[in-house]
Amino acid sequence: MEISFAGKRALVTGASQGIGREIVKQLVKCKAQVVAVARNNDLLVSLKQEVPSIEIITLDLSDWAKTEEALQNIGPIDLLVNNAGLAILGPLTEVKEEDVDRLFGINVKSLINATKIVVNNLLARNVPGSIVNVSSQASLVGLNNHTVYCASKGAVDAFTRAAALEYGPKGIRVNAVNPTVIMTDMGRLGWSDPKVAGPMLEKIPLRRFGEVQEVVDAVVYLLSDKSSMITGTCLPVDGGYVAS
Repeated sequence: MEISFAGKRALVTGASQGIGREIVKQLVKCKAQVVAVARNNDLLVSLKQEVPSIEIITLDLSDWAKTEEALQNIGPIDLLVNNAGLAILGPLTEVKEEDVDRLFGINVKSLINATKIVVNNLLARNVPGSIVNVSSQASLVGLNNHTVYCASKGAVDAFTRAAALEYGPKGIRVNAVNPTVIMTDMGRLGWSDPKVAGPMLEKIPLRRFGEVQEVVDAVVYLLSDKSSMITGTCLPVDGGYVAS
């Protein structure tokens, strides 16, 4: 399937590592001009060394005002990937207020703010656009020691549906992808122990975890005109986990 974003500008948050980093690379391969946003300046600089055509912005997206300031003169944006995310796991009885604030600050609040900025950008130019939110299977099923994380990703899915409804008449599509465990560098560290991985793998019909490129491909498809009739959808990339 040939996908081209020639003439399009894309904004990717959480772009410095893992899934976000690979999304940036794939979008550039598909001829998009990419603005990469993340907190870690060193990793962003190394990404730009790999992909010199991109623009980089070092930014803590949890700061609403600084995000507005940094992105207000960003220029035309046609595509948005809200990939920035945070996981803080543990029993509900041990959750701290700061954990809730940090999780919702990144996973929900910053996503809403970035989407608002890009939607205003699209509306001001009276052009269509496509937005993809990186959610999680944790929005669709309960997971042990994930209570607040599950709640934050459930909010992402609800926001995705509502934004799709609100701006569909303007030609702005909003979708989400909902991955299972993905074998990023961090994923391999966390799930390399068979005792940890085994029970989760037993619930995945394909009996394996996902690879980064499998999420990237889903994101790129939903961004593209190949999915022109798809909006308000939360697409599991989970090997069938939620079907089991």
